[in-house]
Amino acid sequence: MFNSGGYHEKGVDVKLAVDLLVGAYDDIWDIAIIISSDSDLNPAIKKVKHLNKNVEYIGFSHSPCYSLQKVLSLSRLLIKDDIEEFIAFKSGGGRF
Repeated sequence: MFNSGGYHEKGVDVKLAVDLLVGAYDDIWDIAIIISSDSDLNPAIKKVKHLNKNVEYIGFSHSPCYSLQKVLSLSRLLIKDDIEEFIAFKSGGGRF
């Protein structure tokens, strides 16, 4: 789907929730790491935790998802210094 900010994929939260549940029920993993601030994942995460799986949340310190932090096993918030070395500048000769 295209909007004014560019392309935006729809249904990613549903796909992620299904992957979490299938992985937990099929015992594919013990710890899942979620890099999302979508609180729509809360019901799936609660069920996965009920199955004795751990789910960790990685978010950004400037806009954490508090409702996810409440239901997850571990929460890590990144600050600018954590990711600065991975950012390439758009104006010529970028830095990595």
